[in-house]
Amino acid sequence: MKKNMRKKWVYKGIYFLATIFLGLSAIYIIKFFLVKQESIEERNLLNAAEISEQVEKVTIEENSVNEVEAEEVVQETQRMLQVKSSQQESPDIVGWIEIENTKINYPVLQGTDNDYYLNHNYKKQKTQKGSIFLNKDYNWDIPSSNLQIYGHNMKNGEMFQDLLKYKSESYYKEHPTIRFTTAKEDAIYEIISVFPSRVYYQTEKNVFRYYYFIHAETKEEYDSFVENAKKASLYEIEETAEYGDQLMTLSTCAYHTEDGRFVVIARKADET
Repeated sequence: MKKNMRKKWVYKGIYFLATIFLGLSAIYIIKFFLVKQESIEERNLLNAAEISEQVEKVTIEENSVNEVEAEEVVQETQRMLQVKSSQQESPDIVGWIEIENTKINYPVLQGTDNDYYLNHNYKKQKTQKGSIFLNKDYNWDIPSSNLQIYGHNMKNGEMFQDLLKYKSESYYKEHPTIRFTTAKEDAIYEIISVFPSRVYYQTEKNVFRYYYFIHAETKEEYDSFVENAKKASLYEIEETAEYGDQLMTLSTCAYHTEDGRFVVIARKADET
């Protein structure tokens, strides 16, 4: 009897221990799967965040690119497109010059010499009035310091005849800027000096040969040109130029003296 009771208690003990063991095992297994599931969810959340961040980054980058592209489209003005279109017809066209409310509104050509466009138009047809043209030595690869542009002074008012009106200070105040457009930019130039001049003899000393200045090798050379231009001006003009500013010199024939010239010098305005 006692032996049976002892066995019974042993079985109960084993059953109790087995129950505890199974219970603890079940709890461990459940916790294991819960932790694993939580880890998976965290990993998924992290991946989602990374993906979201990457998408956001790509979106920002795409928007930035789109904004840049949009800006470039906005910057490519109708006049720039006009220059590009004109270059298909005549590769010698390098830009377009305009002084608002004057007759000066022409393509600018550049040839291999400074004679051809004195009596040819952009179609390479002979014409007495020639073309508005840029000095052959201007180097677009640098670019050079001074866009030296020539044009005839025609009696009918065409080409650069209107430059002579800058003898009057009031005319300057009404027309203080020049617009020059290339295929790459549409820029405004502010006039800094206007003056009569001439082609000087080689023997003449201490004269301002403005027509020799295309590119400044040094700051001193640049500053000397601007200083001489300001001194030569018929009247005081507040605007000036500093080393590094792009310059433009417009030159036409004048008849106040032998080999006379009339000159307008401007500098490219700062971009706003």
